[in-house]
Amino acid sequence: MPAKILVVDDEPAIRRLLRNTLVHAGYTVVEAGNAREALHQAAAEHPSAVLLDLGLPDRDGLGLIGQLRGREGTVVLVVSARDAVDEKVAALDLGADDFVTKPFDTEELLARLRVALRHQGQGGTAPQIVRRGDLSIDLDRRIVCRGGEELHLTRKEYEVLAVLARHIGRVVTHDRALAAAWGGDEDPRIEYLRIVIRNLRQKLEAPEPVGSVIANELGVGYRLRPDS
Repeated sequence: MPAKILVVDDEPAIRRLLRNTLVHAGYTVVEAGNAREALHQAAAEHPSAVLLDLGLPDRDGLGLIGQLRGREGTVVLVVSARDAVDEKVAALDLGADDFVTKPFDTEELLARLRVALRHQGQGGTAPQIVRRGDLSIDLDRRIVCRGGEELHLTRKEYEVLAVLARHIGRVVTHDRALAAAWGGDEDPRIEYLRIVIRNLRQKLEAPEPVGSVIANELGVGYRLRPDS
């Protein structure tokens, strides 16, 4: 059975574009134009994923994320014209799986949706070994290899990479990455995280272009790029 996607947006033209894109990609689509309809459709249709606009006429979409996410197994991708960093961070902290800014590239949107649905199919848990090209991250044994050769990572480098690997393809906010590496006993600054990311890129990406493995979501966080 094709995955069912709930599109929540008050603009009919956007809903039409998303419906055509998703149907062409093999998904089943249901729609809602406001928050009330979205909650009704979510309860009646049990979608695998929701594409959620934040600027709804009857309620701010941020307030819906927890309710939609709380339905077991439901993926929530925010698709919004809001591009402020604090809005993106708030959506991710509330449980959104990803944030796509309008205007969007439909192929990128589909790719991010596929990543989120794959994660859903794993019951929300990451596999013990995450693979990306010739890179493998063994989360059980804490071993990282590239091209079959084990890489030496510091503890903080490994912890940051591990949290990115557990959410491969999805944004990990700065705060979440900092908490993974430094815990609650220290008061790290974002500059420390940037140093760790820079070191990871030197070890994981060379001679590939910077950002080819670890992408920067400006002002929000980082994502480990999946294989295309």
